[in-house]
This record gives sequence, structure tokens and C-alpha cells, in this order.
Amino acid sequence: MSQHFRLLTEPQVAALLPLPDLIAAMETALARFSAGDVLQPVRSVLMVGPQQAYFGLMPASVAEPPQLGAKLVTVFSGNAAKGLPSHLATILLLDPDTGSLIALMDGRYITEARTAAVSAVSARHLAAPDASSLAIIGTGVQARSHLEALALVRPLADVRVWSPQARSRERFVADMQGHGVGTLRAAASAEEAVRGAAIVVLVTSSPAPVVDDAWVAPGAHVISVGACRPDQREMPPALVTRARLVVDSRAAALVESGDIVQGIREGHFTAAHVVGELGEVVLGRITPRRSPQDVTVFKSLGMAVEDVAAADLVYRRAVETGAGTALTL
Repeated sequence: MSQHFRLLTEPQVAALLPLPDLIAAMETALARFSAGDVLQPVRSVLMVGPQQAYFGLMPASVAEPPQLGAKLVTVFSGNAAKGLPSHLATILLLDPDTGSLIALMDGRYITEARTAAVSAVSARHLAAPDASSLAIIGTGVQARSHLEALALVRPLADVRVWSPQARSRERFVADMQGHGVGTLRAAASAEEAVRGAAIVVLVTSSPAPVVDDAWVAPGAHVISVGACRPDQREMPPALVTRARLVVDSRAAALVESGDIVQGIREGHFTAAHVVGELGEVVLGRITPRRSPQDVTVFKSLGMAVEDVAAADLVYRRAVETGAGTALTL
């Protein structure tokens, strides 16, 4: 029997997935995951070839409304020389009643946007209500998407960005001026960017800490998106130890996050240091911030349910609008 499905390219996906709607969808997906309404294993990962490129498989099934799908994601560091993004992804959406393919879509943009949208959910629930200053360490794709998403949940009057190369910092500032923020400037150092910031975003490819605990002000909210492997760190152990630590998936964080895995192994804290999942915060089951002076950390690893929920939203809108290409397998 033939399978009829819809093919959607990256521009088509992006056009159907505005950030405000995606933030709302991610908030719902996080809550469903922490409520136990999602079947989702910790991702399977292969390290491929001589360059040890990353290849991950991320399936998920949502009970209500029924959703079923998977993402294939790769990170090939040498792609820039070939004119390709280092991070690539494809999402397959299946009919939850039959298992047949109903959509095949580019997942690169979904990965970029849903990661920032989840971070925005963390800022909405964990950052100070009046947080208006933001530090971004990193100037890549995720830095750009995070600036756009966070500007939708907090009134950003002062944004400072830093990465090792001055040219990258200046290009980021030139490209991102006017994205719903007040002052946007390149900082001369990571310390200058972070000190006094109410929200700190770490979106780097560094395998070692990129900030110092002493730079992070009391009451700040730190979002760590990089260091997604157990042998990598983006935050110093002292910062993770003093913070109220929230994760997207407890099961994944205790296996995949070097900031957590290594901290436990070195005796800085135990698994109980994880206060809870962001979905539990959304559901009101936990209150991570005990006082305005608490530092909160959201360690983001990314979950298959986020990709499937975003892809389902794209698919439903594509059917409504006729976007994409109808194909038969």
C-alpha cells in the first residue's frame, strides 16, 4: 500500500513556525513530558568516522493529542569548508494510528528555533520578572535565535555579547540590531558581558567552562545550551553547585550533561542536586527559586518531544495552507 506524505523544506518550515507560537507549543510539550504523557528514550548516539562526528536518533510518542515521530540529527564540524551547516537534521512524522509516514521535513531550523523557544520558557518561569539585562556567550546560530526568543518573554534593555573572535562579535551586533531589544553591544571579554546580567546564555561549542562563578550575580538565571556530551563542560563546577539546577529531562541530564555528570563524579554534588525538570516548573509542581537572590541554572540538552511537537504544528499548518509537496512512497 502506498504512503502519502508531505515534504517540507527549511524555508517552508520556518514560515509556518513563528517564535511566539513555538514558545507556547514548547511550554505544552515540556509539561506533557514531565506529566508522564510522553514515551521517549534517552537519545541513541553514534560517533562516526575519523572526525568522530555526532549522529543522534531521537524518537518520541505523545499520548494526547497523539503525535509520533523521530529526528535524525548530525554534527559534522568540517561542514563549513563544504558550504554546509555543521548541525543538520531531518524529522519524520508518523501517523500515530497506523505508523505510516505523513511528513518528512527539514529539522535544522526546528532544532535551532525550538532550542531557543525552550530557553525562553525557562526564562519566563525562572528569571526575575523584571530581568532586562542579557549576556550571550557565543555568536552562532543559537545565539541569534536565543536573542529573538528571549526578547519575547523579557523586556531586554541591555544585551552584551562575547565570543573569542572580535569579527564575529561585531557581525552579530550589526546583524541583530533592532530585534526587540534596547542596547546591543559587543563586550571586550566574557567577564564584561556576564557581570551584572540578569540572564546569562551560554551557546558555545567549548568543551571547557567559558565563564567564572564569581561573574554571575545573585538572582541571575543561567541558560546552558552547549556541552551536550558527558565529556564536555560549559559551566564551572562552583556555579552548578551553588545554583538551583533545573533540566529538561532528568534521565538525559544524568547521562549526557558533562556539567552534571562530571560534577557528580568529582563529588561536588549528588543527583539530588537536580531540583527538577522544566516541565515540573511549568506544571507548578516545584518552585526552584526560594529567594530573589538564588541563582538558577537551566541545563538544556534538547528532547525528541520538542522536535515532534514542533513538527506536528508545522504539519497541521501545512495541511491547512497547502504548503509543501505531496509525495507518494
